[in-house]
Parts: sequence; C-alpha cells; structure tokens
Amino acid sequence: MSVLVVGSIALDTVKTPVEEHADLLGGSASYAAVGASFFSPVKLVGIVGDDFPSDHIDFLKGRNIDLGGLQQVPGKTFRWSGEYMWDMNTRETRSVDLNVFEHFTPTLPAGYTDSQIVLLANIAPSLQSHVLDQMSRPQFVIADTMDLWINIARADLEALLSRVDMLILNDGEARQLTGETSLIKAGAKIREMGPKFVAIKKGEHGCLLFGDGEFFSCAAYPLEDIHDPTGAGDTFAGGLAGYLAASVRGPVGFAQLRAAVVFGSVLASFNVEAFSLERLRTLTQSDIDSRYQSFRLMSQFEVIG
Repeated sequence: MSVLVVGSIALDTVKTPVEEHADLLGGSASYAAVGASFFSPVKLVGIVGDDFPSDHIDFLKGRNIDLGGLQQVPGKTFRWSGEYMWDMNTRETRSVDLNVFEHFTPTLPAGYTDSQIVLLANIAPSLQSHVLDQMSRPQFVIADTMDLWINIARADLEALLSRVDMLILNDGEARQLTGETSLIKAGAKIREMGPKFVAIKKGEHGCLLFGDGEFFSCAAYPLEDIHDPTGAGDTFAGGLAGYLAASVRGPVGFAQLRAAVVFGSVLASFNVEAFSLERLRTLTQSDIDSRYQSFRLMSQFEVIG
C-alpha cells in the first residue's frame, strides 16, 4: 500500500550554535514523505510557489513520491527560520512567512481518495478534517499536531480526534492538551478523546505508545552528534506510516505499531545527523536495517540475581 501524506512544504533557514544554512528543503510533509518512502510508495499533497527549486522536486520524485497532489502556484513558497540553542532541544522561531501556504486548501486527485494509510502531517486541524472529507474509507489515519493548534484551534482539533486512529504529538503538547503533568495520564486522556492509539514524542528520550490497556516505551537511538533536529518528529511519523503500509495486511494492532514506532525512531535518528534532509538523501536500506538491529540489541536487558 502507499501512504497519503498531506502537510506543509517549506524553504527553511536553520541556525545552530556552530552552523547556519538557508533555503533548505523543509516542511512537515517533506520530512514525512521522505521518511515513509523508505518503506512504501507515497502520494504527497502540498503547495509551493514558483520559486521552489526544481532539484527539490527531482529529489522527491526520485524517492518514489507521487507529486500529483503538489500544487505549484505563482508566488513565494512558505518560509520558516529558526535557531537552536546549545542543548539542541530549545528552539526559537525567528520568522514565519506563510506566503502561498496561507491560502492552501488540500485537494486530493482522484487516485488519492482511496488511500488506505493516511498521514495528516502538521497543518491546521480544519484542513486535516477537510482531507478526510475527501477520502473514501481509509484503513488507518494518523494525525500530527502542535501547540499552536491547541491554543488557537482547539475545537477543530477535538473534532478531528474523533475521526483519526492515531494521534502523534510531543510531551509538552500532550500536557497542554490534557492539563495533566503525568504523560501516562495524558496518554490515557487523549485516547478518551477519540484516537485508539497515541504516540507521545519525548525528543532525545524516545517515545511512549498507548493502546487499549497496552503501553510501550521506546528509547531514542543514542547519537554522539546532532547537527539539525528540524523535522525529526515528522520523519518519525513518516517512517511509522510507511512501515505500516509496507507490513500490515489487515487491522492495525498494537504489535505492528510497536515495530512501526521503532522504525520511525530509527529514521528520525538518521535525519538529525545533517541539516534538512541531506542525510536521508544518502541513506540506504542497509543503513536502516543495521541501525535497527543495533537498536534492538541495545533495548534488550537481562535481570541477574
């Protein structure tokens, strides 16, 4: 099966304590689509301006990503600029220029509406719902969100939650959405809002997966060097969705999601090793398999005595 990915496509300027790069390929849909493409074909829906570099389009096409849903219109592409502090966890947004993305309305081509695995990457929840309005009967719907939508579009987000199978968000957003300081309580409370499954990302500390009476804690792969954390969460979501599309032939269960979370974490660990999607440009399936096996061995333990 292919994965339908809908979200933002951007040109980013990213500054860290040691480097700064401009006009990088970015956006939630870009990272998610490329992450998913290592496991399955992808159908991408987004919008860019006429300034969007052709080599980025060629790169996406080369990853077996169908761009039939990509709108290219007159104007400037969505641009974001941010700066990371020394811990690489704290980030300050320096500028946001929505440009053509400001009036983006996702429109699905005819061949996209019957997609079985759907990843609604980080865009306004009203637009995520608009995508679902165009779908026939998707098998599994994943939605990502952020603190902005919890603040300014909570009603739309709560309406969306009753329509998705899985919500992905980070630890701060989970606490903000639920008012709970405990992530265990927050995960359970979000499930009561509608999603059958919830994944709470904790950055360098991994991810928590919640199901119906089921729980899984996935560590993050230990890295000596992190060059750019931008898009790590979107790559995680894309890898997770792509793995499901490649491996599941029936109802999605907790066991499949456990494996998907691990593979998503592996993809995210590669993503942060270089700016933008540069590390994913050179990534091979052998690299993924090798790191997965290393990650699996690290996660095993034995009780002695």
